[in-house]
Amino acid sequence: MRFGHLEINPRKDPAVLDTATWDPAGAWAAVTAVDESYWKSVARAVREDHRLCVDERCAVYAGSTAEYRASVFFLAGLADGQHVFVEFGTDEALGEPIGIRPLKDGNRLSVYPTDAVTVDRYVSLIRPDKGPRALGAVPRLGVGSRMTTAAWPGVWRAMNKCRFCANPIQNSVREVNLLEDVLAGRSPRLNYMANFGRVQEGHTGSTFEGLWVAGVLEALKAELSPEFGADADHITVRRGDDNIDRAKRVIQAACHYTFFTLDVSDLLEYSAMNVTSESLAQDYITKQIRRSKQQDEVIAYHTHRSGLDKATIGRLVGKYWSALDAVEQLSGHINAVRNGAAFDLELSIDETPAGIDAFTCLTSEIELTFLAGEIQRRRMPVTHIAPNFGVEKELDYRGADGLTGLEERIRRLNNISGELGIMLDCHSGDDLKPATRRAIGRATQGRIHFKVSPALQVIFAETMNDVVPERFRFWWDDALDYARREAEAGSDFAADCLRRYETCDNKRPSPEHAVFRYYNFASVGKRDERGQFVHREKFYDLPADFYREYQQRICSYLCEVAADVEMS
Repeated sequence: MRFGHLEINPRKDPAVLDTATWDPAGAWAAVTAVDESYWKSVARAVREDHRLCVDERCAVYAGSTAEYRASVFFLAGLADGQHVFVEFGTDEALGEPIGIRPLKDGNRLSVYPTDAVTVDRYVSLIRPDKGPRALGAVPRLGVGSRMTTAAWPGVWRAMNKCRFCANPIQNSVREVNLLEDVLAGRSPRLNYMANFGRVQEGHTGSTFEGLWVAGVLEALKAELSPEFGADADHITVRRGDDNIDRAKRVIQAACHYTFFTLDVSDLLEYSAMNVTSESLAQDYITKQIRRSKQQDEVIAYHTHRSGLDKATIGRLVGKYWSALDAVEQLSGHINAVRNGAAFDLELSIDETPAGIDAFTCLTSEIELTFLAGEIQRRRMPVTHIAPNFGVEKELDYRGADGLTGLEERIRRLNNISGELGIMLDCHSGDDLKPATRRAIGRATQGRIHFKVSPALQVIFAETMNDVVPERFRFWWDDALDYARREAEAGSDFAADCLRRYETCDNKRPSPEHAVFRYYNFASVGKRDERGQFVHREKFYDLPADFYREYQQRICSYLCEVAADVEMS
């Protein structure tokens, strides 16, 4: 099927389109082919709280059913993989239906598409308990949804079993695309990570819009689903004239999300905190803040509130002012695209740019106090902050102060943020070993937003290698080719991964090899020069026993993480 310039089978390429009703005429025909008596039996079962009847031509999901006003509503899955909302009654609360079928008893059957607007209306009006919401300072896991529909059943199971909240819909521009770009056939933007090599944006193949629709539909399918949010993660603002506009495009695409992570790490002036001259430190105030009246207001506010002297305020202004201005501007844009609906907002400063060592600029208590003060002074709706704890991607904590120092430092930061009702965030949590996770849990007493993302893709690869090794082989070969290309292009990191593989005793394809662990992610959403997916269907056309095993492993992993950080 063709959608713009994109040719896909949406059933095997989920979470790309912003609808699960890609052929409305076909969906309507499928619904009308089912006997009227079946739909009546479903409506009766919902009203009387009985077990739903089964029909081989469709699946009605018990977790989605509801009575609203005089009608019965539910989500139905059709034989061709599409999904529709069905109403038995005359309310028409969901807007314009695909079709209306009058029934003999005077009722009518209305069928609605599962596009983003209609899904949002459904979880706003019909089942508000089943939609993502702004949770504020509620402890939770951030569960990166890199494998989308394959992972969610295991995520819901873990949330229910171990009783923790989460953002189970969570990805960033590194993992997902903008639907507009995919349909237009635009080549993905390339990022360069120091030493590692080139990375295509949107490497899962999903889109912000499609991920949200697919995730909320999966929540509706689940018989139970605890409170959850949807995180448009790492909306990155870098130096450059167009980066605010790019961030605004992402926010527009993610308008139905309830959590927005603004990554402004690249805008920080790290050297400002090392200025020893008091006069030079104070100069930052006049350089960054143009109006003299505002300069006086900022100095007076932080002197009175936190007892900071003018030179310290200057260093903090020098480091953070541009970043805070960007957050202020983008938070206003989020509020506009959300039409005033509630949202959570994270200020992320945890990832240091290339050339900046994480341990030379750990977020101090003074810095967090200043940031919290500016959030209050500017009346920005920030609910979360991700400081630089010294957590590095792909590594367990290796700071010279050890886990004891890490725990004490986070405890002090947590005390500051807790007094102001702001929650700390920890990114790259899946790179941390259990002992490190437990130290963070003790330091925060479980009051933290702890994000994991790559782990679910690694678990997918491990399960594939164990259950369908012949399918894993293609993934292994593709990851190996990727690493070789990057090594040839000058990546020392890729060359080192290859060298470690080629000199090891066991050269069998395995997710354990570093060359696969670091270079596997790009295969899932790889696109060719025409903008078409190369491999993606292979990840959503696996045997049922694979998905059962994968979901069980996800459940076990997430429950273990939640217990370590004291959420369950």
